[in-house]
Amino acid sequence: MKTVFIGLLTVLMICSCSEKKESGVKAPTRVKTEVAGATAAANRQQYVGIVEEREATAVSFTGMGVVRRVLVSEGQAVSRGQLLAEMDDTQARNLLSGAEAAMAQANDALERYAMLHDAGSLPEVQWVEIQSKVAQAKSQLAVAKKNLADCRLVAPVSGIIGRKYVGAGETAMPSQAVVTILDISSVKVKASIPETEIGSISANTSSVVRVEATGQSFEGGRIEKGVQADALTHTYDIRINVANAGRQLLPGMVASVQFNASSSPSQGGNVLIPVTSIQKKTDGSLFVWTVGNDSTAHRTTVTIGETTGNRVAVITGLESGQRIVTEGYQKLSEGSRIVY
Repeated sequence: MKTVFIGLLTVLMICSCSEKKESGVKAPTRVKTEVAGATAAANRQQYVGIVEEREATAVSFTGMGVVRRVLVSEGQAVSRGQLLAEMDDTQARNLLSGAEAAMAQANDALERYAMLHDAGSLPEVQWVEIQSKVAQAKSQLAVAKKNLADCRLVAPVSGIIGRKYVGAGETAMPSQAVVTILDISSVKVKASIPETEIGSISANTSSVVRVEATGQSFEGGRIEKGVQADALTHTYDIRINVANAGRQLLPGMVASVQFNASSSPSQGGNVLIPVTSIQKKTDGSLFVWTVGNDSTAHRTTVTIGETTGNRVAVITGLESGQRIVTEGYQKLSEGSRIVY
């Protein structure tokens, strides 16, 4: 019996030592990782944009009156000088007739007084007075002609009719828009860019604009960058100029904007990794934590190139396909076991 008790005690001691030995092994550190150069998003960014007209022109009458007819409809293409609408011109014609009569009377008086003036029987004061009346009548006639011409609304530019605000029978007020003319020979695609990424976009950054409504992609042109951020979203508006010779792109269409990361000879085919994954040694050299085949972490010295948004190009030290640690590296040391 004593022998059995000693044997059991021995087994328990062995198990206890084994458990203590196992408890001394450090648990793997949980981190987040990324395969360098594995995703297309590493060098491309996408945003939602809205197509806008190149320029919008509000066309209005200069005076008040009842609109007799509107000759265009929304979406219609118009040319510069084309008649868009007409206002009731009855009053303008009456004023013109009166101005023409006054002009004829002034000219007749001028002819009669001219003979007296030439004969030396007309005081100089009266001669100056009649000349002033003629000039006044001429000015009134010019105003009357312009008022009549202003009853016709013509297109100041070529484009398409965006919106029609006034119809036949309605009263148009001075400077009240009757129609808007949109220039869509080229368009602008407006997109909002986060403040952390606006610095990577320049006026010449290449882009591709995809518009599902047309089923086509278009090459983006020069970019106009806003300088004032939205107070709530901290984003900046940019506008990408896009050629629209076929007038397929219309204002209001939703677009998908994709920017190509800037490239340079030094960047070549190098991989892009998050800027935050780059660490610095005490000697000033840079490194990243890479993951070995045995799930252990290793410092890998790298040299970097240009920064694009929140990513940086690695020139040497890292190859596409290598797994790097992107989060949780603060707890790592050379050879640390990790889990991801």
